[in-house]
Amino acid sequence: MRPSSRCTILIVLSLTLSSSSVVWGQAGKPATAPAPPAASNNPSVMLLKQGHSDSVRAKAAQDLGRDHDPSTIPALAAALSDPSSKVRREVVLALAQFHQPEVLPPLEQATKDLDDGVRIVAVQCLVGYYSGTLPSSGLTGFMRKNWQRATSHFQADDTKIDPGITVDPTVITTLIAAMKDTRSNEAPREAAKGLGILTAKAAAADLVTAAHASDEDLAREALNALSKIKDRDAGPKLVDLLDSPNKDIKRDACLAVGIMRTNEALPKLQSIFQNDPDEKNKAAAMQGLAYLGDKVSVPLFIKALWSDNKDIRQGAGEGLARAADPQSLGELQKALTAEKDASPKLAMEFALTALGKEDALSDVVSDLGSKIRGDVARAYLTELSRNPAFLPKLYPYLQSPDNGIRRRLCVVLMYSGDQSSLQQLDRLEHDPDSDVAAAALRAKGAIRVRLDAATPAAKS
Repeated sequence: MRPSSRCTILIVLSLTLSSSSVVWGQAGKPATAPAPPAASNNPSVMLLKQGHSDSVRAKAAQDLGRDHDPSTIPALAAALSDPSSKVRREVVLALAQFHQPEVLPPLEQATKDLDDGVRIVAVQCLVGYYSGTLPSSGLTGFMRKNWQRATSHFQADDTKIDPGITVDPTVITTLIAAMKDTRSNEAPREAAKGLGILTAKAAAADLVTAAHASDEDLAREALNALSKIKDRDAGPKLVDLLDSPNKDIKRDACLAVGIMRTNEALPKLQSIFQNDPDEKNKAAAMQGLAYLGDKVSVPLFIKALWSDNKDIRQGAGEGLARAADPQSLGELQKALTAEKDASPKLAMEFALTALGKEDALSDVVSDLGSKIRGDVARAYLTELSRNPAFLPKLYPYLQSPDNGIRRRLCVVLMYSGDQSSLQQLDRLEHDPDSDVAAAALRAKGAIRVRLDAATPAAKS
C-alpha cells in the first residue's frame, strides 16, 4: 500500500445520529399514544421462539428488525441464547436497527458469543450505533466464508464519528475486551478498528499494546486507530516500531508518530528518509516528518521538492505548509511551476496558502470538487481553519456553484468552525442539494457542541 494513501488526514464523513419522538394529543383534550401491539402477540416473536427451523427463526429476527417495534427488544435479546449461530447473527443485526440505548447491553453481550462471526457482527453493530454504518443481513454468510481469505489485505480506514457524539463508556470497555479476546484474530482486529472510529482515547494504552502484537493486521489496525485518536501520550511508546522488521508496520508507525506530533521520533524519521534503501520506507518517513512540520526539517523538505518520487514531493509540500517558514516561499513557487503531478501540486498550494498566498487558496478550494483529491483538499483546509483568522477567507467559497465544494466546506467547518460559522451555514441548511444541506446541519450541530463545551471552561 502506498504511503500517500495513508497520509490523507484521518477525517471522513459519517452520519450524525439522532432520534426523535412524536407528541400525541391536542390542546385542551390530551390524547394518549396508541399502544404498540404486545410483544407476546407479535407473530414474528412467536416464530423466533424454539420449535421452528433455524431459517424460520432467522427470518423472524430480520422481520423484527425491520418492524422497529421497541417492545420486541427483550425478545430479541433473549434470542441471543439461540443454539443456532445463524439465528444469533440475525438477532444482532436486528437489534442494531433500533437506535435506542436499550440495545447496547445485548449487543455488548453478543461480543462474547462462542461464534466468531457473531462476535464480529456484534462489534460492527456497536460501532455502527454511533457511526451510522451497519452491516447488512445479506453479508453475514459472506463474512463467515470469506473473512479468513481477506485477513492479509489490511486497508487503512479513515472513518470517524462526528465531533460532539458521546460514546457510552461501557461500549469502549466492551470493545477493549473484544480486542483482547484470544479466541480468534478477526474479532480483535474489528474491535481495534472500531475503537479508532469512535476516537476512544480511553483505549489508547490498550491500542499501544495491540500495535506491538504478533498479528500484523491487528497491529496495523491499532496504529490506524491511534492515528485517529491522536493521543500524544501514546506517540513515544510507538517509536520503537520504527525499527520493526515488518515493513508495513514500520511504514504505518512512521505516519502514526508524525500524526501524533511525537517529536522524539524526528531523528529516527530523518535517518530512515536519508539512509533507508527502501523507497517506500523513505516516503513513509517523509510523511511522518511532514506531519511533525518541524522547522529543523525545512532544508530537507526544500531539497525533497525536487525528488523523483511524487509521494516524497507531496510530503515535502505538506511539511513546508506546517513549518510555515517564509524563507521557503521562493523555492515553493519554483517547484509549483515545474510540478506536473496533481497531488504534489496540491500539497505545494497548501504550503503557499499557509504562507498567505490568496491565489493558492483558490486553487486548493477548487480541488474540493475533485473526486480524487477532494478529501485531501478538505483535510488541508481543516488544518488551516484551526486558525480563527483564516476562517473568514473560506466563507465566500460557500457560495460556489459546485456542490462538492459547498459540501466539503461544510465538513471543514464541522471540525474547525466557530461562532462566526453558524450564520454562514444557515443558508446552506436549505441548500437545494440534499447532501449539502445535510452536511450544513451536521456542521452546525458539531459547532454548537464545541461551543457549549468551551463555555464552562471560559467561565472557570
